[in-house]
Order: sequence, then C-alpha cells, then structure tokens
Amino acid sequence: MFEHSMNGTTRTALLKMWRSCRVRTVILTGTGRLCTTNAAKPPSSSGHSSRHQAEKQRRRREREEAILSNQDTKSADNKAVNWSSKQRILYSAQTPPGTKKDTSLPFPASYSPDYVESSWYQWWEKEGFFSPEQHERLSHAVDQTFSLCIPPPNVTGTLHLGHALTVAIEDSLVRWRRMQGHRVLWVPGCDHAGIATQTVVERRLWREQAKRRQDFTREEFLQEVWKWKNEKGDEIYHQLRKLGASLDWSRACFTMDPDFSRAVTVAFVRLCDSGLIYRSEGLVNWSCALESAISDIEVDSKELPGQTMLSVPGYENKVEFGTMFSFAYPIEGHNVEVEVSTTRPETMLGDVAVAVHPDDPRYQAVHGKQCRHPFNNRLLPIITDPVVDMKLGTGAVKVTPAHDHTDFLLSQRHSLPRLTVIGGDGTMTPSCGQWLEGVKRFDARHLVVDALVEKNLFRGKKSHATTLPVCSRSGDIIEPLLKKQWFVHCEEMAKKAIQAVEDGQLEIIPHYYTKTWKNWLSNISDWCISRQLWWGHQIPAYQVELPNSTDKQEEQWVWGESEGEARQRAAVKYGVKPEAITLTQDPDVLDTWFSSGLFPFAMLGWPEQTPDLQQFYPNSILETGSDLIFFWVARMIMLGTELIGQLPFKQVLFHSLVRDKYGRKMSKSLGNVIDPLDVIQGVSLKRLQEKVKEGNLDPREQLVAMEAQRKDFPEGIPECGTDALRFALCLHKMQGEDINLSVSQVLSYRHFCNKMWQSLRFTLGVLGKHTTPVEKLEETTRLSSMDRWICSRLYSTVLRCEQAFELYELHAVTAALYSFWVHNLCDVYMEHVKPVLVQEDEGAVVARSVLYHCVSVSLALLSPFMPFITEELWQRLQPFSPEPAAQSSLCLQPYPRSSQLVHWHFPEEEKDFLLVQEVIRVARSLRSQCGMTKEKPFGQCVHPARPRSSFTLDQLFGH
Repeated sequence: MFEHSMNGTTRTALLKMWRSCRVRTVILTGTGRLCTTNAAKPPSSSGHSSRHQAEKQRRRREREEAILSNQDTKSADNKAVNWSSKQRILYSAQTPPGTKKDTSLPFPASYSPDYVESSWYQWWEKEGFFSPEQHERLSHAVDQTFSLCIPPPNVTGTLHLGHALTVAIEDSLVRWRRMQGHRVLWVPGCDHAGIATQTVVERRLWREQAKRRQDFTREEFLQEVWKWKNEKGDEIYHQLRKLGASLDWSRACFTMDPDFSRAVTVAFVRLCDSGLIYRSEGLVNWSCALESAISDIEVDSKELPGQTMLSVPGYENKVEFGTMFSFAYPIEGHNVEVEVSTTRPETMLGDVAVAVHPDDPRYQAVHGKQCRHPFNNRLLPIITDPVVDMKLGTGAVKVTPAHDHTDFLLSQRHSLPRLTVIGGDGTMTPSCGQWLEGVKRFDARHLVVDALVEKNLFRGKKSHATTLPVCSRSGDIIEPLLKKQWFVHCEEMAKKAIQAVEDGQLEIIPHYYTKTWKNWLSNISDWCISRQLWWGHQIPAYQVELPNSTDKQEEQWVWGESEGEARQRAAVKYGVKPEAITLTQDPDVLDTWFSSGLFPFAMLGWPEQTPDLQQFYPNSILETGSDLIFFWVARMIMLGTELIGQLPFKQVLFHSLVRDKYGRKMSKSLGNVIDPLDVIQGVSLKRLQEKVKEGNLDPREQLVAMEAQRKDFPEGIPECGTDALRFALCLHKMQGEDINLSVSQVLSYRHFCNKMWQSLRFTLGVLGKHTTPVEKLEETTRLSSMDRWICSRLYSTVLRCEQAFELYELHAVTAALYSFWVHNLCDVYMEHVKPVLVQEDEGAVVARSVLYHCVSVSLALLSPFMPFITEELWQRLQPFSPEPAAQSSLCLQPYPRSSQLVHWHFPEEEKDFLLVQEVIRVARSLRSQCGMTKEKPFGQCVHPARPRSSFTLDQLFGH
C-alpha cells in the first residue's frame, strides 16, 4: 500500500504526460504498489500467453517487412509469377445452352481453358447428371448412398481460394463416389448471413440514397434486402458452376427460404419446450456500431505490440490503444491505497470491487476492507479469489462485472452487483453522472484520466502489448455488455457430442482434432443466439401483457410456431382468455449459426418426414475447414442429436487453411484474398489493385497488400483454368499443415493440362491413321516387355488411387496420377513406341491398344479432379473405343478398379525397369560430366574420375 500525497507540480506533469501522444513510464516511490492488468479480454479467448501474442505479432511484422523490402521470408517463394501470354482459343460452334458440345470439330493445336471449359457444365446440369435420381439409370449402380452438404457460404460475398479448396475436395469425393455407382446427393446452399448482409445493404442505402436503416420501417428495409439478394445473391452459385462443382441444383437451399425458415422456427420452439433455450441477462460480445450482439466468429483479434492509434467508426480522430493506465483506490479509514491497472479506464465507473488472491501476504491485512470510489462515493469491497494471479503485477485487480468476461464470473461467485456504464450505442450511461452521460466511450476515457489526475489518483501509463477484439463486419471495437438475451444450454448436449467421438459413432479426421474437440466441448459456455438485427429469422417468442396488468412485473414470455399458437399457450399458462392477451413478438433475430446448424437435415425437408430425409439422413460425411470445428460443426452435432435423435453425419473431414505464399492467412482484412475466378480466367494487376482499394483497409495494410501483388503478379495473374486450379489444390496434403498456395503452382498444372492435350493429339493421330480396331482390354495380349511395364504401372496407379481415396488422401491420388501420366506414359512409353506405332505388324496393333487403354483409363482416374479437360478428351477418344461407352458422359462412367486390371500386373517388369531408370539417370549424369556433344559421341568421352577408361552405350546397357 502507498501513502497518497502529490503536489501540484507532479499532478501537472502527469496530466501533460497523459495528454502526450508519446508513451512514457512513470516511476513513483513507495511500497505495496505494483501494477496488474484488468484489460479487456477478447471475447473468443484463445488462451495464448502475452509472449505467444508478441511472437505472432513479430512474425506478422517480418512478413510485412519482407513484402515491402526486396527480401522475403524463408517460407515464401521469392519469385514472381513468370508467364507469357498464351493464345486464347474459343469454342465457336453454335451450341445452345444445355446441348452437348460438338467434339467432332478439328482438334486445336494447343490447350486453352476457354475452349475446353465451354458448354460442358450446362450440358451436365441440364441432363441431370448430378441428381441422385440418375443412379437408377447407371448400369454399374450399387445399393449405397453418399450424401453431404456444402458449407453454405455467405450470400453477401464471393468465394476465395479457401472456398475453392473446399469445392475441389468435396467435388472430387462426390464425383468419385458417383462413378463408383453410389446414389449421390450433394446439396448446394447459401447462408443469409444476418450481420454481413444487413451491413452491406445499409452501406448501399447510405451511398445511393443517403438514408440509414432507421429511416425505413422494418418491412421496408427487409424489402430492400430481398431486392439486393435477388440482384446479387447468385454470384456465388455462378462461381461454384465455374469451379465445376457437381451439385444438385434442383435442391439448392437458402437459409431464408420459407421451408427452411419453418425448420428454424420449429427448432427454436422444440428446444424451448425441452428447457434447452432460456432467456437471461448475460455478458455478450457487443458491436456498438451495429448495436447488436455478435458471435465469436465475427470477432477478429487485432494484436497490438503496444501503443497504437487506430481509426474507430464514429470517431473523427484516431483512438489510442495498447496503453496500460494505472490508478489508485484509497482504502477507507486508512492512509493507504491499492493500485490497479487497466487498458480501459472508462470502465472504472462500473467497478464494484477489488480482488486479491487469498494467500497473497501483501494483502492479508486488508481482507474485508473497502475502497472508496473517487467519482460516485460507492464503497468497493476487497474480495479474495484464487483466480487472481498474485505473481502478475500488484496482485490486485479491479472488478467490472458488466464489462469484462472474467469479472462477470467473479460477480457470480461473490454475489457482486453489475453496473452498466456504457450503453448499447457506445455512450456513457446516466449512472456515470452528468459529467459523462452521453459522452462517447473513448472520449470518456480522456475525461476519466483527467479527473483521476486532478484527484491525485493517476499513477502513470505505459505501452502494453494487447489483443483488441474487433467486429469483423463494422471495424468497431467490441464492448462486452450485459444484455437480456436468449441462450442455449450447451453442457449436456456437449457431453453427448464428446461421447459420440469416444464411442466411435463419429469419426473426426485427422484424428488429432479429437483432443481439441474434447477440450473445447468440456469447457463450453451457454450459447447466446439472439441478435439485434432486422435481417434474419425473427425469434418466435412473444412477450405477454395480461389484462388489467398495472404493476411492473418480470418479463413473461411464450413461444410458438405462429402467433396463434403462442396465444393459445399463453392462455393456458396464465388462465385467461386468448383474446384478452396482448402479445409482442421479440424484434430480435436468431444467430446465423443457429440456422446453419440445422443445415444437414433442414436441407432435406425437416421437420417433415420427406423421402430425402429418410434416404439421405444422416449425411455420409461433413467436409469443411478446421477453423469451423466449434462455430459450425459442434453446433450441427448438438442440434442434430437433440432434434433428430441421430448424429447428422458419421465422419468429419477437416482440411487445412489456405494461406498466401508468405504464410499469411487469406483474409479480407489483409487484402490478400484471391478470387478463384481471377486464377481461372486471368486478371490484370490493375484490376487486382482496384479490388484492394475497394476494400476497407487502413493505409499500411493497403500498402502491404498492393506491394505484395506488384511483386507477385507484375503482369497480373495468368489464365490457368479450372482443372489446373483444382488439381493444384488437391495436390497439397489437406490433413496436415496449412497450405501456402502460390499461383505459380497452379500455372505449372496448366502446363500439365497442355501435356495431356498433346498426348491425346498424338494418340488420336496414331489411332486415326490405321484401320485395325483397338482391342478390348481383356483381349489385349501378346505384350512386349515395354507394354507389360506400362500396363503394370497403370495397374499399380489404379490400386494406389483406390487405397488413397478410401483414406481421403487426395494428395496421394493426384501425385500418383501426375507421375503416371508424365513420367511413365509420356516420358517413357510414348517415346519408346513411336517407331513401333507407324508399322502395321502385330506389335503395332498391340501397342495401339495399350496406348488407347492407358489414356482412356487415366482420363477416368483424373475425372474427379479435372472434370472439364477429361470430358473433352474422353469424348474425342470415344470413336476409337472397342465397345460402346456405358454412359454418355465420363462423369457417369465406372471408376477404374484394380480388379479389372489384375491380369496387367507384372511386378518383375516394374522392378527391372526401376534398374533401367537408374542406369539412365547415371548415364545422363556421366554424359554431363564428360561433355558429350553431337560431335563427340558418348563412346569417345573419358570419365574424369577414370581417365584411362572409355565405354559405349552398348557396353553400358547391353541390348
């Protein structure tokens, strides 16, 4: 404790120091006066230590400096995307949308994504190839079902490369199962995205009409939202089609559709009836700009290394953050004080206690004593609680239950009052006194510190690394506020979700996420599901006003699937006639995650017992990003188990996050998001930078984003095509570290597409020059040694694809297919058989048949990953098929099975050829060392390590 005395000179100096923009640390003499922190914690507690936050911030600064300098981080590829413009070949044949593409036209000389991707998707969709009803027409159909839903993207935005990864993975699995003969249902959908959509429309109205939401009635505003949705809401569906996603569009589901809305209402009512939903006062993440509670996932954590000036919505000047303010509370009846610290001094008007650890020897004498609040004269008890870290700072903390999550829990344990001093609009409440009432919270910060200085209670400030919670939609600083809201009891449902994994009913892949799953669900809090918005599902709960009610009573609420049902419930509950009751529906709407948590069964028609629900629920699998494990996946598990009595899916497959080549998470707030259509179609650097300027970035972030683009894409992004993008995404190991994707990688697989294109031109050229038909697969015998080797390599590749697909190791499938096509089929077999194929003998006939089947089977193997180019090439290959195709499209052909090719397995040939390949590698190395040229054949070269020896190729290889 510290005896408080301060002269006018010191007070003036401190006031100047406080008002200064520079940060200084004030050292005062005295004892028992240490600093501790009661800074605002991010609503979504990450549990990261200050050291971890500082390290994270350091890495981010390093990446930014690397972008702004000529250097680069170790994880980054220092090269820009080098490319030269390729000729764009257009498919010019008159093809009405939905009709099959004419592949009898001359084969273009080179691969062009524009040409290849034209018309196919419209034909697939019109023919109903993506519908589960197609299953009945498959000759290879099996009695198995494969169903899943796409993670519904927000209707407001556009897809980025993270979404493209989701599509590439899910569509590969869907197409593979469909080709295996399964009855497949993959449902598309969009989320209404309450906050995001309302924010977008409000900005539009202000920009176009200079009107705010409050200038409209609720009904008028919702009409504006629907108008916007109908104009812009299909952009995501356009992107999904461009990505080749084989979704059943006849079942497309929007979370504000009438049927889906009814499902949301029924779910709320049933959960209320079972006691799982309740109304209470609780501390929530509050956006003062939106004047609404928001979910954890809509809170960004902005890490500050120390004092930082930031722009805040509603403030003309920047506001200072990352500063620790210290002040003292005098202990009543004693000439001593307790010093506490905070990053939010404006909240000290709501302090109701000071807490210390019960075993802290410094405070044993003050247990049960009281401090006098300097501004409202309240007495604050000094309480003891083991949650206080006595090793941190002074070991004494201020307690503000209505504005801090940890303090709220303290208030529950110690029955402390909760005093709200900041209102929902971000201004100080009347309880603060006339001098602060109506003042904006960050302006009040200055006034409070000035007043503390005047009362000789200010003890200094210093720079302090902190994590600032920011509303991702509005850019506002989150304020924890005490509000009456609707909550879901989660504890029992969470226990069931944990048990489902432990019992093996639910498999989480990769398995290491099971520990994260258990730890989070074991410590779950109740879920706030109400939002103070207009756009969304209005809560089907009604406040009841009884006849002749004059006294202020506690809120009385009923709920129902309609107002009529709610009225009947109220009449029964309160014993009055229905017509005598006045009902007022809650104006709030439900959290978007509540409705999206119903997606696996609401998309199938629940609560009605539809045929789709009976056939496709539970879904076979859920595939999504690992960052949604809690916000979406856990909630689907809990709601599905509670409302349906069954888990919504049997497996959860998590993929890694996509980062840019510098290792930064792709985020709008960093300006490094890449639209997959820009990679597919190509885009100029000018347009890329225009998109950054259209965003809401601060000047430094905009500078970093534009400089990264300038360095990475000096000529813009080349046209890579859908197939190359999908293949590049699936080549990464999705069940491991995050994916650092560069456009250079995607471009390299456009080159692979061209290699496939040229391979087929060669194959068609060979087949078209000969009259002898291709033999059937099982009839292709009398193989040469080289034929046996390539056939055996094809068998091994099909076997590897089977095994890896079953384990969801798509990177292993794509790697095997790339290796076979490039290194085996093109580099070796085609080069070897060129002289053989021009002949008309038996060996040439066999070689042509082997070449045909290797190409045909490879196209089928690649089809789930590269649907456009494989369809185009397969259709051109069909006229030479020895038997008619089972289906009109490659996407419905049977997926190749190793059992069909087992007679083509020659392990000894593969083993021997590995030795040959090694000899070739050594020979090439020797040739390089010996300086072999056309004028100086290999046999005349002398090995530098063996100057007396010389040898010929015949001596090295034999025959």
